[in-house]
Amino acid sequence: MSQQEYLFPVRLSRRELLQGAGIAAGVALGGAAGVRAQDPVRIGSGKWTYTLVDGWGELPSGMKYGFGCAIVVDSKDRVYITSRSASPCVAVFDRKGKLLETWSGDFAEKVGYNTDQVARTAHGLYWSKEGRDEYFYFTENAPGNRVYKTDLRGKVLYELGAVAREASIAQKFSFTNPTDVAVAPNGDIYIVDGYGSQLVHRFDRDFRHLHTMGGRGTEHGKFNVCHGVWVSTLRDEPEVYIADRANNRLEVYSLGLDYKRTVPDMRLPCCFYQHKKHLFIPELGSRVSIIDAADQVVARLGDGQGLKADDAARNPDKFITPHAMALDSRGDMYVIEWVPFGRPRKFKRTPA
Repeated sequence: MSQQEYLFPVRLSRRELLQGAGIAAGVALGGAAGVRAQDPVRIGSGKWTYTLVDGWGELPSGMKYGFGCAIVVDSKDRVYITSRSASPCVAVFDRKGKLLETWSGDFAEKVGYNTDQVARTAHGLYWSKEGRDEYFYFTENAPGNRVYKTDLRGKVLYELGAVAREASIAQKFSFTNPTDVAVAPNGDIYIVDGYGSQLVHRFDRDFRHLHTMGGRGTEHGKFNVCHGVWVSTLRDEPEVYIADRANNRLEVYSLGLDYKRTVPDMRLPCCFYQHKKHLFIPELGSRVSIIDAADQVVARLGDGQGLKADDAARNPDKFITPHAMALDSRGDMYVIEWVPFGRPRKFKRTPA
């Protein structure tokens, strides 16, 4: 793949945006038919109170979300949503909910797929600020088994994994089903093979392989769906947090991947997002947890344990299966869920 190739987004015309503007009236908060709540929907309490922004993230007619994969926010508070959908593969909104652009056919073509193949393999998306520049790291599930780095315009800068052929920006590497990426302040890159080998791989900023650890198990240093990874800077020294999902815990390591400690009492943790002095953790077990620098839980939000996707519209204050989340510069929270309609939602920070 040439360095000159771009993944050009498909920008919607004004007419297309207007055509889609009216679809929200018959769509409930969960993505199924229903009536909107009249009173503000709030979750949490005290300083951790958030209010649902009704209607945020809706798509024009003819487009729909699939199972919710990832959601990230760039330095200008633009929100990027990926789901297992062929139209769009990626949707880009501003913080107020205006749809800015969508990426579908051109996106798929430039990564060597059609849109259906993108939808089948879509999983992780990580935003990284490296120096003055911003980048995305996309993670593909099997059979794609790739991680690729792009700029914010979608220019492919590097591919790692099951690449068609090796080149200056393409390297073969044996992933069996990768799920997430994180980048450390020193530029090192961590990739978890969470749906496959249960291995954690460390690379330098130039994608030179440095170290691999892990494997399947319950003891420390082993994992059962190492689904998410994050490099936390909440303490004096950066640390690598791994969401060990089916073991219901967080495992914490040094940058060299030496075991340090475990944070228990999670409920199928998926991944992380750091905002100011806290880590936010979407848990597939129907809630969002917030922990501080001492790994203490300070809030648990929207616990919808036992609810199913069909219950979403009737329970706007509950989460069903949070799969990924992000926060913008104002501390507003964006969550997407592993339900067939994605259910991307914004919760404005409204401390009591």
